[in-house]
Amino acid sequence: MSLSLYDVSIPVYLNGLRNLVANLDKAHGHAGDNIAGWLEARLAPDMHPLTRQIQMVSDAAKGGAARLAGIEPPSMPDEETTFAQLRERLEKTIAFVETITPEQVDGREDATIELKFPGRTMSFTGRDFLFNFSLPNFYFHAVTAYGLLRKEGAPLGKMDFLAGGRQAA
Repeated sequence: MSLSLYDVSIPVYLNGLRNLVANLDKAHGHAGDNIAGWLEARLAPDMHPLTRQIQMVSDAAKGGAARLAGIEPPSMPDEETTFAQLRERLEKTIAFVETITPEQVDGREDATIELKFPGRTMSFTGRDFLFNFSLPNFYFHAVTAYGLLRKEGAPLGKMDFLAGGRQAA
């Protein structure tokens, strides 16, 4: 059996997003009266806070999925200020990523994907975009969000990060 570009992208984004939703749900009850403190928590002074990490996980998944499919990602303004709003954003991201089909992604391994940044454009093949930019970026922000939740006292462990969104069989 061979793996397709779809197989190594869309289910991976969905698993990580669902796990993060489950991690937020588990952490929410432990924030107590300090929810604002949790949302502004940082690992280092020059790093983004938890709220922005979750927004960036969302951006990485929807942007990665859309670019692999050759379509525009949906716009989601970065306006979340509560756990509920962050959860809603992740749910919207999941709903979008679930619309991407194998037919949209498979066969685009050598398609050119360009990312425009201020003063710079990065160009990738579909395969290189996924493995060298999109998935590392997605996991960077997902693990940072997980680490922030742990730092603030959420009762999370490794399996919450790996399989927190999976229902018990």
